[in-house]
Amino acid sequence: MSATITPVDASAADTVPAPAPRWRRFVRPGAALLSGLLLYLSFPPRPLWWLALPAFALLGWSLRGRRLRAGFGLGYLAGLGFLLPLLVWTGEEVGPGPWLALAAVEALFVALAGLGIAAVSRLPWWPFFAAGVWILSEAVRARVPFGGFPWGKIAFGQADGVFLPLAAVGGTPVLGFAVALCGFGLYEAYRQIQARRAPGTETGTVRDESNGTGGDTRTGTGAGAGNEVGTGAEGGTDTEAGGVVPARTPATGTPARTGTATGIEAAGGARPRPGTLPRGPLVAAALAVLVPVAGALAALPLVDDSAEDGTATVAAVQGNVPRLGLDFNSQRRAVLDNHVARTRELAEDVKAGRAPQPDFVLWPENSSDIDPYANPDAADVIDGAVRAIGVPTVIGAVIAPETGKLRNTLIEWDPDRGPVATYDKRHVQPFGEYIPMRSLVRVFNSNVDRVSRDFGAGTKVGVFDLAGTKVGLATCYEAAFDWAVRDTVTHGAQLISVPSNNATFGRSEMTYQQLAMSRVRAVEHSRSVVVPVTSGVSAVIRPDGEIVAETKMFTPDVLVEKVPLRSSLTPATRMGTLPEAFLVALAAAGLGWSAFRSVRARRTAAE
Repeated sequence: MSATITPVDASAADTVPAPAPRWRRFVRPGAALLSGLLLYLSFPPRPLWWLALPAFALLGWSLRGRRLRAGFGLGYLAGLGFLLPLLVWTGEEVGPGPWLALAAVEALFVALAGLGIAAVSRLPWWPFFAAGVWILSEAVRARVPFGGFPWGKIAFGQADGVFLPLAAVGGTPVLGFAVALCGFGLYEAYRQIQARRAPGTETGTVRDESNGTGGDTRTGTGAGAGNEVGTGAEGGTDTEAGGVVPARTPATGTPARTGTATGIEAAGGARPRPGTLPRGPLVAAALAVLVPVAGALAALPLVDDSAEDGTATVAAVQGNVPRLGLDFNSQRRAVLDNHVARTRELAEDVKAGRAPQPDFVLWPENSSDIDPYANPDAADVIDGAVRAIGVPTVIGAVIAPETGKLRNTLIEWDPDRGPVATYDKRHVQPFGEYIPMRSLVRVFNSNVDRVSRDFGAGTKVGVFDLAGTKVGLATCYEAAFDWAVRDTVTHGAQLISVPSNNATFGRSEMTYQQLAMSRVRAVEHSRSVVVPVTSGVSAVIRPDGEIVAETKMFTPDVLVEKVPLRSSLTPATRMGTLPEAFLVALAAAGLGWSAFRSVRARRTAAE
């Protein structure tokens, strides 16, 4: 190990610092928890997207230089602070058990991210690796277990944010990476500025091959009026404030040096002039902040709502439900009749000139929980409503074959020919539409038996040709999955529909969180998105993410809007999972580099 440092009096080196106050042990856990809460507050229905930046800055402060196990624990606290309030709607009708279990399990992925961020936080350019680690955790969480649960991706809280155009560049992974990178970069910039402003600071570069990282950053004051931050042989962090703290070699524990070294391992171990900062850390901090902002500005031309293929007039019907909660299913005929009535009212308004004639009509998911193939009376009232409006209509139905699993199906209903095409939901919701490990889950919550018959998943991409317009279909929960929306566009969709049923979640924030996903998808794929919901909020979204019409919750309504149709593909649509794979590779490289340095340092120390 080599270091250039200002020597101090031997008596100062022998000074034993006063023990730190006990309350200080709770500062970092409290900061981690607060960072998670700030992330939650950055999500809809609040337009506080910018809170994600201080959230990641605070998380970076909490995790930088921590031991791996401490990083895991701090990450778990951040995950709980984020996901417990974000997912509270999952217990709206079934009690707190499922909500707490889901949040506790999903927070484990944030805990693993915390472990990874702690590991890479000692590397040069660490904000970039740390942001990659966060996206790695989101990628895993979106896939396992039971097909994944991507709810709470950072990108889904940025529908009103300045970084939104990046969704068109690389989808939700690039958008989320930019937000995390900017937040970590803000913390690193603050850390570098504080080191520069510290009185009597002498800065230099320390190449340290004797600790657990093989080359970490140490910060302190040469005059003994600050603190020293370094890493021990086990990858932990030693921080003492209020005086000069001598560094100790791992082998002997004897004082090795005192004073300050601020910076990151640089070639040759050269020390800049006193009172200046090494360029490497400053450049890394500046780029971590500026690259996401510059990227978002550069991506603005990709956000285009021009009508490449003309326009279509679309109607979204919100029939409403008899009452909130799970018991709405017992009023299936009332739900169907509500949507029939709203459609017939629209037909009367069109005939009277009070509303424009739509080119097609979209009903929500579960608008007919009565199988129209097995129940002629349901088929008759649907057919009558479609004939009255006179245009193709998409019906959300539950299909119950005599044997096998149920199907959550969208039916294209033609006014002359009746049902002509179907789309079966491909990603059915675990513990909502089917129950994995039913006998085990029943021990903890008897509500599993409300789902007495499981739904099965479809296999074909949903694109309907409605009066000459190709409409891509992603049913409710599917909007959270990148692939489920993207492949409708690659199969020719000029417009996307996200029919949903949120009645089981009451007046919670869930419907606004889901609506924000559709706004991000609109920009990601440069398509208009129409969201018909049984009980609200239904909305019509332009390709730039702007909501041009929306309903209120639990209010019968119909939206009729002219929307642009588009067929060009954004870079995000063309590249698919490639941007995410690149960011995962960046995280893997950082983790591998950190592990290599740690192993090398341990071997050096053992010699």
